[in-house]
Amino acid sequence: MYLGLDLGTSSLKAMLIDGDQTVIASADAPLSVARPHHGWSEQNPADWIDACRIAVGRLAERHPGELAAVKGIGLSGHMHGATILDKAGEVLRPCILWNDTRSHVEAAALDGDPRFRAITGNIVFPGFTAPKLVWVRKNEPEIFAKIGKVLLPKDYLRYWLTGEYISEMSDSAGTSWLDTEKRDWSDELLAATELSRAEMPALVEGSEAGGTLKSALAAEWGMTGPVVVAGGAGDNAASACGMGTVADGAAFVSLGTSGVLFAANDRYRPKPESAVHAFCHALPGTWHQMGVILSATDTLNWYARITDKSPADLSTEVGDTLQAPGDVTFLPYLSGERTPHNDAEIRGAFIGLAHESDRPAMTRAVMEGVAFALRDNLEALRSAGTELTRITAIGGGSRSRYWLKTVATALNLPIDIPADGDFGAAFGAARLGMLAAAGGDPLAVCTPPKTAETVEPEAAHTAAFEDGYQRFRALYPAIKGVRKG
Repeated sequence: MYLGLDLGTSSLKAMLIDGDQTVIASADAPLSVARPHHGWSEQNPADWIDACRIAVGRLAERHPGELAAVKGIGLSGHMHGATILDKAGEVLRPCILWNDTRSHVEAAALDGDPRFRAITGNIVFPGFTAPKLVWVRKNEPEIFAKIGKVLLPKDYLRYWLTGEYISEMSDSAGTSWLDTEKRDWSDELLAATELSRAEMPALVEGSEAGGTLKSALAAEWGMTGPVVVAGGAGDNAASACGMGTVADGAAFVSLGTSGVLFAANDRYRPKPESAVHAFCHALPGTWHQMGVILSATDTLNWYARITDKSPADLSTEVGDTLQAPGDVTFLPYLSGERTPHNDAEIRGAFIGLAHESDRPAMTRAVMEGVAFALRDNLEALRSAGTELTRITAIGGGSRSRYWLKTVATALNLPIDIPADGDFGAAFGAARLGMLAAAGGDPLAVCTPPKTAETVEPEAAHTAAFEDGYQRFRALYPAIKGVRKG
């Protein structure tokens, strides 16, 4: 048996699979986010431990025999978070999360140093880890002076599980401290933020061993024998392992809280000016490119709140028959945007409202706005040398058939819908736990799921969607010029 632990922003999920990769059981525990100031987003790392104890404890209660047979644990987690420990391993302050934008000034300053893009292959985004530490040095110097280690969220969970300070390549590539091509920390970039390797965890590949479960925790959960903890992966790379998106050219689109267009690469292909992320993948000798929009299903959730409807009600109301984009265009920049604009300050807008703009028209505009933002990501990937021929859909938004038709037509790409099953980050983490404990060929373990159905672009509307996309593209510079401040 193998256990995958996925530390998400809103919950921690534990998934148990057997040697045939059959999902035996899963359990989760909720998490909350603190927002003490505008643009801030934090979590208490102690809450991650409590959630892990709850989720794994539920599996131990319901499936004690299966949990006793666990030989490997894989970890996944939300990326970029700054978890700061002192030299005794005690947490010094709440973790600053991926969607925290307080360090946008520091990020811009680091990005102005050409070494960062040259070595990491990426823009220094406000959500990344390095600018957060510069912000701490400037605003909380008493905390900075006590730093013993800086860990990413899932690696703090590993520290609790194993007592080891270890990370892996895919998650570390999102810190702005990793030499992404060499798959190693950059002493030069660390020094630029007044840190060194001494404050960083050791690095392993995601499918390699990254510690052993403490005997006390193994006993608490009824596990027998040594349990290997894999290096694991950042959440999107873990999802890619779960989806089998590991061979060159394989790709998925995630319609979750944020939106992701992810493509696996067999070599390092950076193009930072496009705001495409060029990161290490979780498997040795592989990389990936990723376009990210900060609000995907979050946009429909927001619109549902202000219309006093559920997202499911809104989706049902628009029906299943795809319509050409109307006069209303929605820009989904509710919390800024990453790819391709790298703009933490931009905000969303409805454009083209008229007396006849009813709720279904605005719902369609919200879905189209997310689809057009993903088209921006596709164009950015193309500019970075990656051409996609089809993609697989994951995430909660993919349950809306209308939304999938909208995305397929906006991207003019077929979208495969996986057969029933959970192939997300927890499953990918469990696969990495299997590889670390039992070995094997990563490509033979991380296989794609069967396709239940394919949503094709609707040829009758592709021209109208192309016109809608060009209108969408023209609006960002227009609202950027008149935004507050």
